[in-house]
Amino acid sequence: MKVHNAEIIISAVRPEQYPPGGLPEIALAGRSNVGKSSFINTMINRKNLARTSGKPGKTQTLNFYNIEDTLLFVDVPGYGYAKVSKTERAKWGKMIETYLTGREPLRAVVSLVDLRHPPTAEDIQMYEFLKYHNLPVIIVATKADKIPRGKWNKHESVIKKQLDFDPDDHFIIFSSETKEGKDTAWKVIESFIK
Repeated sequence: MKVHNAEIIISAVRPEQYPPGGLPEIALAGRSNVGKSSFINTMINRKNLARTSGKPGKTQTLNFYNIEDTLLFVDVPGYGYAKVSKTERAKWGKMIETYLTGREPLRAVVSLVDLRHPPTAEDIQMYEFLKYHNLPVIIVATKADKIPRGKWNKHESVIKKQLDFDPDDHFIIFSSETKEGKDTAWKVIESFIK
């Protein structure tokens, strides 16, 4: 997809705040510092529509981005960030779960993991949650530029093994630095919104 127009339309915490209109939605989930904002910015050719920050745990709402009036990216709060109180985390968890399990226009979830490391317990939990609820999952392994290309396969198989990866799901190696995986990610996302 050629993206010229992308804008954040609303930050929501409750279903009644979700935007109406019925454009297909693609949710983006991942650990706080996995590179979600960088992924969004790379996909839409913008430097900083999605705010990247040195402080993980910045996104505390569901942020809806309108992409070319064709689909919405929905950035959900990052998980696994220690400096957030248990009550806060429980609130986010509820908010994310309500959105993921009840949102009719949701077509697929991009679940971001860090290619450099085995998935965390939360990554595994998120994947299991999505599989349990029969939500289509696209695993995007970020920060590929940080490891030599020759080691990608090894890292990919570690991640797949630990996630108990379903071969019917998509697995994309991605780098916001080199744009590796960007075209593939768009092709896969577009296949869900046709």
